Formats: sequence, C-alpha cells, structure tokens
Amino acid sequence: MPIALRTDFDAVAVRSAARKSKDGAQARRLLALAAIYEGSSRTEAARLGSVTVQIVRDWVVKFNASGPDGLIDRKAPGKPPLLNATHRAALVEAIERGPIPAAHGVVRWRIIDLAQMLWDDFSVSVSKPTLSRELQALGYRKLSARPKHHAQDPEAIEAFKKGALPPSWTRSKPRSQVAHR
Repeated sequence: MPIALRTDFDAVAVRSAARKSKDGAQARRLLALAAIYEGSSRTEAARLGSVTVQIVRDWVVKFNASGPDGLIDRKAPGKPPLLNATHRAALVEAIERGPIPAAHGVVRWRIIDLAQMLWDDFSVSVSKPTLSRELQALGYRKLSARPKHHAQDPEAIEAFKKGALPPSWTRSKPRSQVAHR
C-alpha cells in the first residue's frame, strides 16, 4: 500500500510551488508528486522524475514531513571532527607554554610530538595532515629553520651576490658583411 500524500496540498498548489522554485531538482520532484495528486501511478511519477519507485516513496515521505522545502537537496553533514574544543584548548596551551626538554624530550614542538601528546592525554589518534590543518585553523603556522651549511663562508656569499663578480657573458664581435655574400 503506497504512502498517502498530505491533504493540505493538491496538484495545483504543488505545480505552483514547482514554478516558483529556483532549484531544478526540487521542481522536478514537485512535478512528479503533482502527477500523483492528479491520479497517476507511482510508477508513472517515477518515470516523470527519471528515478525509481523507491525514490518517489522517499520524496513522498520528505514532502509529508516538511512540505515543498523537504525536497531541496541539503549538504550532507560529513564526518564529525576528530578534535573537540577540549583537545584544541590543550593544543593551544601546550604550544603557548612550549615543550619542557626534560619532560617532553624535545626542544621545539613538531606535529608528530603534538600528535603523541594528544594520544597520551586523550587517547585520540590524529594524523599529521589532519593535525596540521587543525593548527592552521587555530592560527598557527609551521615554521622551519632554514638550513645553513657548517662550512658556509660569509665572504664567498658577498662575492657571489649580484654585481660583485664581473659578468660571465660578453658580446661577440660583430661579424663582417663579406662573409654573408
């Protein structure tokens, strides 16, 4: 036995709502439901909407619950975040306080160290990319020291800078016109 449609709407009202709709998918669903109000079978409504009968049933359930607005596609909620406000607050506190070398075994925080801290304190396993995104959302940037070679010569750096050395490219002498004849 098919689920009955709401009695406070009829085919004319549903078609009017479809005309006013700015969402094409919602309008298509409303037109399929208008066909049911006019006496068409659910199979015919499914053919009009280019879907299966089960999907038409789902549309009827949504329409009965919320009216025409129930047929608008909504964004899926997605996966909930791994870190909650308590975890984020602990991260901020740890970063602001800085590591204690004797206790933490590091002199500066790395993402992997912060992930280990979250595991130790909260038993939350977070990957490095996820934790990096979370830290970026909290307003922190990953800073890395620029490596410096131990045998770097400051005088050689100055000599290498632009204009310190004579140009390595020079113009060739112009070719004579006699050779081209």
